[in-house]
Amino acid sequence: MQTSMHGRKRRPAARAVTALVGALVLMLGIASPAAAQADLEPGEIASSRNLRLVHNIPRTGVSANDIHSDLAFHGDLLIQGTYGGLNFYDISRPLQPKLIQQIACPGGQGDPTVSPDGTLVFMSVDAPRSDSSCNSSSSSAANPDAWEGVRIFDISDLSNPQYVAAVRTDCGSHTHTLVPGETDDVLYLYVSSYGPNANFPNCQPPHDSISIIEVPLDDPASASVIAKPNLFPDGGAPGTAGCHDITVVPELEIAGGACMGEGVLLNISDPTDPYVIERVTDPNFAFWHSATFSNDFSKVIFTDELGGGSAATCREDLYPERGADAIFDIVGEGDDRELVFRSYFKIPRHQTNQENCVAHNGSIIPVDGRDLFVQSWYQGGVSVIDFTDSDNPVEIAWFDRGRLQPQQLGGSWSAYWYNGYIYSSDITQGLDVLRFFGDGDVAQARRIELDHFNAQTQYHIDTNTRGRG
Repeated sequence: MQTSMHGRKRRPAARAVTALVGALVLMLGIASPAAAQADLEPGEIASSRNLRLVHNIPRTGVSANDIHSDLAFHGDLLIQGTYGGLNFYDISRPLQPKLIQQIACPGGQGDPTVSPDGTLVFMSVDAPRSDSSCNSSSSSAANPDAWEGVRIFDISDLSNPQYVAAVRTDCGSHTHTLVPGETDDVLYLYVSSYGPNANFPNCQPPHDSISIIEVPLDDPASASVIAKPNLFPDGGAPGTAGCHDITVVPELEIAGGACMGEGVLLNISDPTDPYVIERVTDPNFAFWHSATFSNDFSKVIFTDELGGGSAATCREDLYPERGADAIFDIVGEGDDRELVFRSYFKIPRHQTNQENCVAHNGSIIPVDGRDLFVQSWYQGGVSVIDFTDSDNPVEIAWFDRGRLQPQQLGGSWSAYWYNGYIYSSDITQGLDVLRFFGDGDVAQARRIELDHFNAQTQYHIDTNTRGRG
């Protein structure tokens, strides 16, 4: 089903009128457009009263000059991807996390996932390399022998991690999604990639497919691509040429896909043969980036990464529907599900023209009876919104660093709720640990413990017990 949205217009959020107003807002702990200024000094930190930075680990070691990217979690282990490899942190004491291991293995962008048993880590490489080894060098995409795809590491002995496999995929692996297998002895990776170019032998257009990697858990070294389903055999929307992110819901056998030119719902009842059941487009969206479901799976938030993450799109002169979130209700059942547009959300705190800022990665905060979402906005910082009312999402907490000087790409790449804290992977500042102070619902959410967390593999979390992951 092809649909087209013509989103409602909203007035740009008002700017702060005086420093006094901003001070009063901070005193009251209210998040509002007046709560942060566009002219924070370099290095200055501001936040709503209910969201506080409790620890930071700066960039160190192998990734000292590398971009920090996405995060994955298992037990008390946090895994941070970087353009130079992987960082591993012990977060058993969230107020005092420790960097305990690093793997030097360059190749942007380094997004990680972790197997449910915590023994395997998968790393996306979306930059041509001279070969698949950790000693490889950067290569031209026009080189037919260049390698990019997914690396697999065995971390069952974290003191001595092993590189066990490298699986090459068409157009590399910008992101990937861990998908449980039909049996416990196998899992799958949906590899999202894009950017076909007739001059690149390993990334030829058209490219409306994903690569599916099968990983036998008793022999991960034999992992291989087993399918390349074309999600848009009848053609995609203008600008659709591959997907950026896919988030799966194994319990419902569905997935949400951000496929550059459109947002989709997928049937994944056969994980090796997913297919599209619903498609939406939006003239206000430039680059469909990610999808996150509400905890009851009745809604989905799509993000628009206008400018590819490097542009300053949180300016006062840019419409609030651009570079924003779009919230949809999911109606119907089975393959008759439809996406019904409800509203946009964009942070109301305008940033300067020197700060890259746009909607980016986030996750649900599990509270009973409410829909809360924590999210990165690059140099726009970290935002928490309440989207219980799909028509009226409201920012309820925020954290913001001052602009970088000299001007450069930076800010929060990913911000996720995990076992009572928010962890933010900052491109240049390392790892931030944030604590969200709220009402009784938030206090209850802090008692929920997940076994593991991969942002693009989403399960229902029982908010009345200890949850699952």
